[in-house]
Amino acid sequence: MIRIGDAVVSLDVIERYFCCDIADCKGACCIEGDAGAPITDEEEEALKASLPFVKEYLSPQALQVIQTQGVSYTDIEGDLVTSVIGNRDCVFCTYTTDGICLCALEKICDEGKIPFKKPVSCHLYPVRITRYPNFTAVNYDRRTICSGAEKKGKALKIRVYQFLKAPLIRYFGQEWYDELAFVAAEYLRQKGEQP
Repeated sequence: MIRIGDAVVSLDVIERYFCCDIADCKGACCIEGDAGAPITDEEEEALKASLPFVKEYLSPQALQVIQTQGVSYTDIEGDLVTSVIGNRDCVFCTYTTDGICLCALEKICDEGKIPFKKPVSCHLYPVRITRYPNFTAVNYDRRTICSGAEKKGKALKIRVYQFLKAPLIRYFGQEWYDELAFVAAEYLRQKGEQP
């Protein structure tokens, strides 16, 4: 573990390779799981505000779920999460003709139609952030659905923290990320590895 500010960063975030390979996984991180993506109260409001712009990309089933329960719900652990269709797809999933699941929010944000890209928990994936009273844990959630991303990251020599530069800056700030990158590079050099 490495401490940056009040955050304790798992060495997996620094040592492991990762670069999303959506052609391999087909967007499984938006589909698989036992609940929706964790969100904040502010993100719930951003989802509601984005709804008129994103509706055309959502499935009839997603629109039905949103009409019935809204863009979010509280899961069994008491966390606010995005609504899902039948304990599977996030309601904000949209599919390409070749069956790849994409985030409709991210699609329309990239087109300049809304300012909200997607919940930060989604943007940070495969890193999971857990807040404790005295520190924040930053862990790599290693899953088989991302095995292609690990292979691609290794081939391109991209580490988890490097792949997630933008969302880590979004969450922690530029100064925090710069310190992480510096410490990570020094740590890897000491191990005889290329940062």
